[in-house]
Amino acid sequence: MLKNASAPVPAVLRQAFPDSKILVAIPAFNEGPTIGSVVLKARQFASEVVVVDDGSSDDTAETAALAGAHVIHHARNLGKGRAIRSAWLYAREHSPEAFVLLDGDHQHDPNDIPKLVETILSGGADVVIGVRWGKTSRMPIYRRMGKRALDYATAAGAKNGILTDSQSGYRVFSRQALESLEPTEDGLAIESQLLLEAQEKNLRIAEVNIDSRYDLDGSTISPGRHGSSVLGRIITLVSEKRPLLFFGVAGAVLLLVASVLGVIVLDTYYATSPHQLAVGYMFIVVFLGIIGTITIFIGVTLNVLTRMSAR
Repeated sequence: MLKNASAPVPAVLRQAFPDSKILVAIPAFNEGPTIGSVVLKARQFASEVVVVDDGSSDDTAETAALAGAHVIHHARNLGKGRAIRSAWLYAREHSPEAFVLLDGDHQHDPNDIPKLVETILSGGADVVIGVRWGKTSRMPIYRRMGKRALDYATAAGAKNGILTDSQSGYRVFSRQALESLEPTEDGLAIESQLLLEAQEKNLRIAEVNIDSRYDLDGSTISPGRHGSSVLGRIITLVSEKRPLLFFGVAGAVLLLVASVLGVIVLDTYYATSPHQLAVGYMFIVVFLGIIGTITIFIGVTLNVLTRMSAR
């Protein structure tokens, strides 16, 4: 673990947010070319900058330390979620008024930190999300489509509807949110997990527009692999947090298909002379009907158990 002494609060921070401690954390994996400039820019607005080096094989840790960051080092690559969990524990030990998370690949502009932090320090929200939205974000069309799909998937598990950018890694948390939320995901679904939990705990969530860059090839995971892995975890999270919705919809779809096939079977039966029953289709109707009913029953049972455990 590499360590640096906390830098004094810079003048820009003192003027904008007097007497407020702002901790910026950057999860990083093989981001040596960009991490130094990100740290230097973030230090203008932070009491301390922490970089979690998630098992990088390049000079990410050394560069971050030279730029003035406190570096937490993972011996091997454990995933973004685990890196955020390490930063989370460090932040809890230091109790900042605002805890900022941003990426180290220069997609996020550290100069946006003040406008995100201001909402937290003014008491306007417990969680602030930096929103990349539409053509103004310069996000490639395939990424916008994938992002929106993950937004809707996350909304399926949310209490208060869809958020504009559920997958943004640029976020700020209040001290209350830092203490009450518990990140548990190891991988890229950490963003959705934290939002779902924040809504469950009735924390106030605000959105602030940010600038993003996509002309730098900083990602170590392809968009397809990223999207599929996150979607799989979101589906699991939704099934755990809203079982009635998840299993209820699945069961209703199965019953609907069984009903349609049942109508076809009856149509065929009465249309033939002498009457002939399509045994194969009838077997499928009965099978789907039973599975659909059981699935809905599972959803109702799990929903009751979830509510009981919450109480």
